[in-house]
Amino acid sequence: MRRSRFPDPRDANEDGIVALGGSLDPETLLDAYRHGIFPWPFGERYVVPWVSPAVRAVLDFDRLHIPRSLARERRRAQFHFTFDRDFESVIKACAVAPRSEGPGTWITRGMIRGYTSLHRLGHAHSVEVWEGETLVGGMYGVDAGGAFAGESMFYLRPNASKLALLHLVEHLRTRGLEWLDVQVLTPHIAALGAIGISREEFLERLAETRARGLVLFPRAATE
Repeated sequence: MRRSRFPDPRDANEDGIVALGGSLDPETLLDAYRHGIFPWPFGERYVVPWVSPAVRAVLDFDRLHIPRSLARERRRAQFHFTFDRDFESVIKACAVAPRSEGPGTWITRGMIRGYTSLHRLGHAHSVEVWEGETLVGGMYGVDAGGAFAGESMFYLRPNASKLALLHLVEHLRTRGLEWLDVQVLTPHIAALGAIGISREEFLERLAETRARGLVLFPRAATE
């Protein structure tokens, strides 16, 4: 990896914080993700914490578990899926999606601007789930130079966000990727087979994957 503008994430404090403050511009965001760091703001008033958790959640595709109910829904649902058709609507829907800690507390207006700019440069991508012409679910994330970090999901129909994730996994598999960074382990992502690994193991895995030079979104697939 080239030298980062951030401190070494191995030197993060006990809360996983690597640095505080700075801009959410595309160059800074991309530099962070390529070095295993991501922003985790807490409201509009505070400086941005840049974090690399001591335990990082990852989803290895060969460990992916699809519950019977989800597989059944996948077969019968009248949805269609796209990539990068409406990134801005997806991230805005994620920002207001209900969460246990309150609606989208960490997807601030600055985050939306930063990731939308990153998307326009071809480094952030969205998966959309459509029911007819209505957007009913989706997710977005960042291509960290051949590795992919999933950021957030939303749904307006049951299982729409999980189906978006499965669609993304299928696409990434076709591009040669074998795992997905999901950052923080939650019960619903753990139920799909995600596990926690150490920061050190994650950073080694990230470096090895980036060295492969995978092209995950050639001109951003539309289907």
